[in-house]
Amino acid sequence: MPLHVHPAPAPALRSVLAALGSPAAVHEAHTPALRAVQGPMTAELPLPVHVLDRLSMSGRAADGRPPRTRLTAWRFLIRSGDRFVAAADTRLTPDGWAFSHFFEGPYVAATERALRQAEQLGKTYQPRLLSVPELYMLTLWLHGAVGADAAAGLPAAADLLVPLAPAPPGIAPYRPHPVSELLPVLTHRLTPAAPPVPPVPPTLAAPAA
Repeated sequence: MPLHVHPAPAPALRSVLAALGSPAAVHEAHTPALRAVQGPMTAELPLPVHVLDRLSMSGRAADGRPPRTRLTAWRFLIRSGDRFVAAADTRLTPDGWAFSHFFEGPYVAATERALRQAEQLGKTYQPRLLSVPELYMLTLWLHGAVGADAAAGLPAAADLLVPLAPAPPGIAPYRPHPVSELLPVLTHRLTPAAPPVPPVPPTLAAPAA
């Protein structure tokens, strides 16, 4: 079934289109694939990028509240012809959403692949991206509340998280996991192991009188 892609804020899209139309912005980007493009490019598939707050072993944030997410960017995939060659991030400034930077790399193709797989799941979702910075991990977050505000909301237990490649060791990329199953795994990995307890030194015998 088709995904319900939420429209990005209009200023975010305008800023990306303006950057695409600027030879200087494209030339200065650290994206050889983008600079090599001949012909028109389009910004498609806007995805809100959320960051997962650091968790504890209890599955709750450090302050005892349930884990939260923060919207940090809107990301667009940049299409040239029949393929995506790069992505563009926007950021929120005091004046609203503005272009941040172009980038390329494995997450561009991984995002496209995960989105295509999600369309075959038999249920409509609202696609988002969820980042776990401490694990250098990015997931496609398939939110079941398709009409929800894409800038807000928590991962529901029945939502799906699809790790993108490259994924951390031991976590298979492109495999959908319910939040209720994957979140405890991430929680465990985010919690540092307790330091070893030093041995207790033997009690010194009292000196002889």
